Amino acid sequence: MIEYHADDYGLFPAQSRHIADCYYNGALNGISIMPNSPYLKECMDAIEGIRSKLFVTVHLNFVEGAPITGDKAKRLIDKEGNFSIGFGKLLLIGFVPVLRRLYYKAIRREVEAQLLACEPYMNDGKFRIDGHVHYHMLPLVFDAVMDVVKANNLQVSYIRFPREELDVYRRASGKLKGLKAINVVKVLVLNTLAARNERKYREDLVSLNIERKLFMGVMLSGHMFYDNVKECLPHAADILADRGLQDMEILFHPGDVSENEEIVQVTSNDDYSFLVENKVNREKEAEALRKFGGGLKR
Repeated sequence: MIEYHADDYGLFPAQSRHIADCYYNGALNGISIMPNSPYLKECMDAIEGIRSKLFVTVHLNFVEGAPITGDKAKRLIDKEGNFSIGFGKLLLIGFVPVLRRLYYKAIRREVEAQLLACEPYMNDGKFRIDGHVHYHMLPLVFDAVMDVVKANNLQVSYIRFPREELDVYRRASGKLKGLKAINVVKVLVLNTLAARNERKYREDLVSLNIERKLFMGVMLSGHMFYDNVKECLPHAADILADRGLQDMEILFHPGDVSENEEIVQVTSNDDYSFLVENKVNREKEAEALRKFGGGLKR
């Protein structure tokens, strides 16, 4: 089973309609929802009739917009009250005991608030968890996630471990377009962090019966176009068989931000570049989902 997944649902209404269209006219069957968005309820109400047909995941967010916990997250925000804490900074803080203690309380509180804010939208009462820009893989954040899950006795069916199989891309080399060196670095970092988190919480993950899936979406981040993904799929299928897995998650970002009233609300420079300035690529990823679905309304 392939989960054709789109991140960032619920960020803005028009942007979310672009994502939902990939379900109605394409292969999309999974979405990650933005917990701290003021538009989340509106966007979820818009897909109430199809929500049960989607893999709905909490997209833990420490990048875009303002925290749910407000000033209690003051170490994580700028003077405007929006998130302003880099991936690298949080990674380093996690290894400095004094700083770790200072930041951990705010992160844990915000993780809890975001998870509980999304509880009404979790199908069958079971949480699925991932993170915007994969922040949930940072040791400081992942430790907070696991503590919140335990403290609240949350039922969790899936956590995205964005560990990519490099062999998929090696076998498809020469046929892929848009492959960037920075994405190779990202894959290596995330693979290392995923291994750490799986190793530290092995017993807890087994106890929760977390579903395992092959993952694809970081190496070609920004260029998850139809031809690229199509070239990778046969090699991914071979690795699925080798690993004894049955399912995989393929991550797309089809939700371009193109409405002026939404553009001005984007707070992260990286998100602005990815969702606004590179809207053509987001549209190409939406086109890929339509092609994988045959372009037929489901």
